[in-house]
Amino acid sequence: MVNTKRKIDRKRHIAKTFTWRITATVTTMIVAWMVTGDPTVGLFVGGIEFFVKIPIYYFHERIWYVSDFGIKK
Repeated sequence: MVNTKRKIDRKRHIAKTFTWRITATVTTMIVAWMVTGDPTVGLFVGGIEFFVKIPIYYFHERIWYVSDFGIKK
């Protein structure tokens, strides 16, 4: 059987990890600021979230990459 899955460099997963994390962190910071009314809380929550979720997203992305779920053969 021929492997029809594209070869994707890990650099792509890393780039997607950082671009998504920046987008999601800014959103979280704004929401935390709006909920608390304190921009410092937004920055604090966003700062923690940024570093905690980078490895979580990267490994999530890699697991989906090796998964055949939803791929028709």
